[in-house]
Amino acid sequence: MSFKVFSFHPHLEAAIQLSGYTTPTPIQQQAMPSILDGRDLLGLAQTGTGKTAAFVLPTLQRLLQGPRKKVRALVIAPTRELAEQINEYFVKMTAGTSLRSAVIYGGVSKSNQSRRLREGVEIIVACPGRLLDHLQDKAVDLSHVEVLILDEADHMFDKGFLPDIRRILKHVPAKRQTLIFSATMPGEVRHLVEDILNNPVKVQIDYERLIKSVSHSMYQVEQGDKAALLQELLGKPELHNALVFTRTKHKARSLALSLEKAGFKAAALQGNMSQVKRQQALEGFKQGTYNILVATDIAARGIDVSGLSHVINFDMPDTVEAYTHRTGRTGRAACAGDAFTFMTSDDHRIVQQIRKALGSEMPIETIASTSRRPQADRSQAARPQTVARPKTARPQATAGRTEKAAPVAGKNIQRRGRAKSFDFGI
Repeated sequence: MSFKVFSFHPHLEAAIQLSGYTTPTPIQQQAMPSILDGRDLLGLAQTGTGKTAAFVLPTLQRLLQGPRKKVRALVIAPTRELAEQINEYFVKMTAGTSLRSAVIYGGVSKSNQSRRLREGVEIIVACPGRLLDHLQDKAVDLSHVEVLILDEADHMFDKGFLPDIRRILKHVPAKRQTLIFSATMPGEVRHLVEDILNNPVKVQIDYERLIKSVSHSMYQVEQGDKAALLQELLGKPELHNALVFTRTKHKARSLALSLEKAGFKAAALQGNMSQVKRQQALEGFKQGTYNILVATDIAARGIDVSGLSHVINFDMPDTVEAYTHRTGRTGRAACAGDAFTFMTSDDHRIVQQIRKALGSEMPIETIASTSRRPQADRSQAARPQTVARPKTARPQATAGRTEKAAPVAGKNIQRRGRAKSFDFGI
């Protein structure tokens, strides 16, 4: 199937060709015809499936015909990073046209955004809070919106944006096209769908399935030994870059700092950082200044890094859906990826749920901490080879082995029942 079947405007066809796109992804194939027909739509798909293009291209097809300098498309996103990513895609696809977009979020100058809005734009990509500020200042008029898009709807509810979204809805026309995209389907999303979508088309691209090109490994480890295990894994030559997930903003900041002190090229991405610092961390990670980014779930929304080799769950996610979303950031575009997850004795219930979602009894490697060795021994210790795994082969797991304890970052780590290479074909 080719993009030509959609009969896009010549400007869009040129932008698609320039971007190197040839075949639409499943979410694009199934969603774009209905969006082009003007239907409301609920799209359920994992991150990295191409859903941004699935709503951007049909929306631009509509906007290329009609008035200018009126806000005709509004995209609402939960994080600044995701808003920037979507806006960048709009800018890329509108090159050579008279369509203009603006990105609106907090943490940066509101006056600069107001000036951009006064100049006239057809597209706004916004986070809810700052958009409401501009609405209160009467700096933006949404009465001409033809297309309303809510992206990452599940995470907007996680951040408590439901009241803000309902306030924004009062400023847009009742007669409009509405598109909701979400990686998961919590009850709140179902309620919103019932409230604001009119006879919607539902497109579901295995949103609960884990990506097939990702290999999954778990390590049972005491809380106090996680940092040592993390440094060991990060020292592996096959680890080109890694997105490390923590549960809290404080832990993301402190963990990134400790990694930096240990000689790793690491940065944090968490909600308490200024927008300038967040942008520096994200751009540095994309460009290779840092090869390790430590982030919370909320801050990591909108991170789209091609060729990400590893995702490491330093803290166990709360749900299978969160695990799916985290690990789906690697193994994209037909590239192989690895997902490492640290579990403690408190995580057995969610681990069983994740194993069920994997469709296979994923082996768990137990990392048993023993007594500290003298400082002289630690200073001379070499990094052990815990999870080295050739990408070209799929060796069988070995069970029942007990290996000699090896020092890692001041600890002696003993591995029991070690299974080196797991590829579950999922």
